[in-house]
Amino acid sequence: MTDQPVYAQTPEAVVAELSSDIARGLTKGEAQTRLTTNGPNRLAQGKRKTLAQRFLDQFKDFMIIVLLAAALIAGLVVHEWADAGIILAVVIINAIFGVFQESKAEEAIDALQKMATPNAHVLRDGEVLTIPSNELVVGDIVLLEAGDVVPADLRLIESANLKIEESALTGESVPVEKDTAVISKTEVGIGDRTNMAFMNSNITYGRGTGVVVATGMQTEVGRIAGMINSAKETSTPLQENLSQLGKQLTVMILIIAAIVFAVGMWRQAASLPEMFLTAISLAVAAIPEGLPAIVTIILALGTQKMAKRNALVRKLPAVETLGSTDIIASDKTGTLTQNKMTVEKTWYDGGLHDAKAGVESTNPLMQIMNFANDTKIQENGKMLGDPTETALVAFGKAHAYNINAELANMPRVAEVPFDSERKLMSTVHDLGDGTFFVATKGAPDQLLKRTTQIVDDTAVTALTEDRKQALLTANTGMAKQALRVLGMAYKIIDAIPDQVNSDTIEQDLIFAGLVGMIDPERPEAAQAVAEAKAAGIRPMMITGDHQDTAEAIAGRLGIIEPGDDAAVITGAELDQQSDAEFEKNVVKYSVYARVAPEHKVRIVNAWQKRGKVVAMTGDGVNDAPALKAADIGIGMGITGTEVSKGASDMVLADDNFSTIVVAVEEGRKVFSNIQKAIQYLLSANLGEVLTLFMMTMLGWDILAPVHILWINLVTDTIPAIALGVEPTEPGIMKQKPRGRASNFFSGGVGPAVIWQGMLEGLLTLGVYFVGITWPVHTGNAAIHADALTMAYATLGLIQLFHAFNVKSIHQSLFTVGAFRNKAFNWAILVSFLLLAVTILVPGFNSLFHVTSLDGFQWALVLGAGVLMIIIVELVKLVERHVKKA
Repeated sequence: MTDQPVYAQTPEAVVAELSSDIARGLTKGEAQTRLTTNGPNRLAQGKRKTLAQRFLDQFKDFMIIVLLAAALIAGLVVHEWADAGIILAVVIINAIFGVFQESKAEEAIDALQKMATPNAHVLRDGEVLTIPSNELVVGDIVLLEAGDVVPADLRLIESANLKIEESALTGESVPVEKDTAVISKTEVGIGDRTNMAFMNSNITYGRGTGVVVATGMQTEVGRIAGMINSAKETSTPLQENLSQLGKQLTVMILIIAAIVFAVGMWRQAASLPEMFLTAISLAVAAIPEGLPAIVTIILALGTQKMAKRNALVRKLPAVETLGSTDIIASDKTGTLTQNKMTVEKTWYDGGLHDAKAGVESTNPLMQIMNFANDTKIQENGKMLGDPTETALVAFGKAHAYNINAELANMPRVAEVPFDSERKLMSTVHDLGDGTFFVATKGAPDQLLKRTTQIVDDTAVTALTEDRKQALLTANTGMAKQALRVLGMAYKIIDAIPDQVNSDTIEQDLIFAGLVGMIDPERPEAAQAVAEAKAAGIRPMMITGDHQDTAEAIAGRLGIIEPGDDAAVITGAELDQQSDAEFEKNVVKYSVYARVAPEHKVRIVNAWQKRGKVVAMTGDGVNDAPALKAADIGIGMGITGTEVSKGASDMVLADDNFSTIVVAVEEGRKVFSNIQKAIQYLLSANLGEVLTLFMMTMLGWDILAPVHILWINLVTDTIPAIALGVEPTEPGIMKQKPRGRASNFFSGGVGPAVIWQGMLEGLLTLGVYFVGITWPVHTGNAAIHADALTMAYATLGLIQLFHAFNVKSIHQSLFTVGAFRNKAFNWAILVSFLLLAVTILVPGFNSLFHVTSLDGFQWALVLGAGVLMIIIVELVKLVERHVKKA
């Protein structure tokens, strides 16, 4: 075909270029040849991995490899098979869960395929046939009528009052009026191609005929499917942090284990096999093997809480990602707005009125908007028809206008249907007294050309030029508020003309007023935008709708200051900027209007290149690529297409924008609790490492591998899981977003892990030192056995005391509440009993190589635990005073 786009060519030229025939269509033989050559009219699916491939992919993560190595060492070298089994169970459960989540993500393309209309009415060999839509080929002549789903991309040949709803594709809430006229511009957005019909859009009014110019993956919907297939999965901040943490820990652990082994051999602290076992047990103990399980559990608990607040999480890491979000880029239609046209302003009797004030049922304005209307009201009260017309009927119904009763008294007896050229519609109604009421609605500028009088408070006077200018000024003012304005006029006639047409009906009309409609913002959206801003998050609007409409809604919601057109950019203007230019300028814009799907992806990518974590909300097919490209895609559960939901990480069950803010708060709490668990685990592990290292360096007896492993599994894991359900700390939504640059050690966690871990080790070593310096028993073996038991009990118990410290990084334990978390209280009790049983219950002593302690020795152990809380509280107090100063 020529380089000139099909919308810039005449229908005849397009049909000729495609070797088709307007009157007869393709021959059946030619259609079959093209089908064989070009393939069926369906969307291609991306290359799918087998179940086995997806399962094996889960083991490529660095932390998982480390854990597998730890399991092998624990089992084959240290012979702690129970520990090895637990580690392997955690890894396998994580892998299974990952496969499940990955398979859910592939539903987006499947949903796109299901949207396709099953059949199409096509002209072949001069005969109208109904065929499966996947058998359509380029050059086919397709017949369209109200209720149809467009089966492929078409260049319209004929159009009779044709309107097509394209919101899922373009984001524009109002059906587009279609015609066959050539569009002279060569660069026109999808929403402005008025002579085209796009695959999967819906015919809401009229009828038409078009020639197929693209099928399958060559259609606009196909391009979106291709973008979804080719979109790279982004790593969440959580995944990046866990991977980074695993690599850092592994290097540190291997170095320390090597040093301990070398020093032990140099000092001849033990035989080579024993020293090797000690170094390996140190490495296994230092790896927080419970971390993936703990993170998974914390995230899962977060998803349950979110589900209760109507935020359904499809991918676990999305819970935490919300907490680090810098940008929320939201679609307008159906997300920030209600996706239904609503009457907002009326103009009559010389003045502008708010819709809440209503209009008297006897006012001609109310009669016209209901009479000149093709809306069908079903028995259940549901309205079917053009959204603009249903909005007018809904307005009447809301103000007690009984349209059924009125039409029964004044039935429609004739009409002049809407025509996109004259932009008017008229109906004629029998008044029952030999006269007829003509109701006309349409574009104000066109209507005013046909009116000679105006009604003010039942008084009909001549429509002077000054009054006409005042009306046009009112119309312009309403339009600047992004209102879709319709004019209403009427007249009374004595008889119905022989020829009912515009010339005989729509002349010498009496102007009744104006009606301004808009797809209004959701009632809760403005508050949600304000809360997001207070939390340091930048809300943005991305829409396929017109610039004026987008700017007006954004101003009303507080996304931009009203009238700040510098913050608004269109897709056409965006195309004029290179990626480098746009990345530099992206901070200037908060509203994007008239954009295509690829623009949305560009916007997401530009912010990501600036290091920002981007959340993208949307409900249409056109949003799916950006939803997948964003760090977290948020779909709409009610108005959202299955495509957008399938591409999302999270779905809002109530389509409520404010639910996002609730989810952000939960996400921040989840990250905070993961930080607490990591602070607890790593400071505990550092304490264990320091204890073993110093014991080796000083030539003391060394804790046995069974001691370290039991402490690591019992006193570490259970309290760490319980820390995952800590209540939200006050002021969490007043903090700035963490962003992508932050990690688990941000906000003072890193230094706290180091000094608190060192404190645990020093207190444990101190208790050991007291145990051998002031022994209870006599005999070298008994003294050292008691000291080791005291060190073992201290190291385990001190971690349980320290769990209370990490309830808040900076706040006092007594401020956040020591016992608010019931799950935590039980976890501490269970961990203490499991630790105590190894010392207090006969039979376990020999298994764990420990002795029974007397009251003095237990007092030392408990004293070290209490001292851990006191010292940490004092350090926090100093930190808070320094910060205030």
